[in-house]
Amino acid sequence: MTTAPIHAVFFDFGGVFIPSPFGAIGPAAERLAVPEADLVDAIFGPYDADTDHPWHRLERGEISFEEARTAIGDLSEQRGLIRLDPMVALADLVIDRSIREFMVDAVRDLRSQGIRTGIITNNIAEFGTHWKAMIPVDELFDDIVDSSAVGIRKPDAAIYALACERLGVEPANALFIDDYQGNVDGAVAAGLRAVCCGYTVESTEAALAELLALF
Repeated sequence: MTTAPIHAVFFDFGGVFIPSPFGAIGPAAERLAVPEADLVDAIFGPYDADTDHPWHRLERGEISFEEARTAIGDLSEQRGLIRLDPMVALADLVIDRSIREFMVDAVRDLRSQGIRTGIITNNIAEFGTHWKAMIPVDELFDDIVDSSAVGIRKPDAAIYALACERLGVEPANALFIDDYQGNVDGAVAAGLRAVCCGYTVESTEAALAELLALF
């Protein structure tokens, strides 16, 4: 069977170029004395689905961060937990401003080979200026599909289709890398080839090698 050539590579942002928010949850759960599964579910909701959970609505740009923050606090109390604050739970991520430079270098190398590059990120409107300043996005990417700007979030197939359409590529000619398996599964369901990089530097390095081997 002939494999379709690769014309574009799409990247998640958090968890690919910077530490994953999901990787920060374990230490936060221990610090807050809340079971990790309960903490993940209260703050992020069922992340491999697209629901009306406050975090999902926030990522689709339907509510403000402060509205989501209040709703998540209310939801956690209703579930018998302490009143959870996403900013407190993700404090380690906010403090850690490290950039995975090997991923930045990989994007530059791909672009030097004529490969188109883009970002598909579930993100928050209020954080847009901050995260876009962490790496040279204008140099590295032909396009950015931000969930809070387009009103669609991963793993909805529509966000991958939109990203491909905006770069003028077919899904079969595109690759995608993300730290969350549900988002990777969503990309595959939309017709892209995709790899999961997990939550650590080591797993991200391994996933990058896996992605490049698909060329």
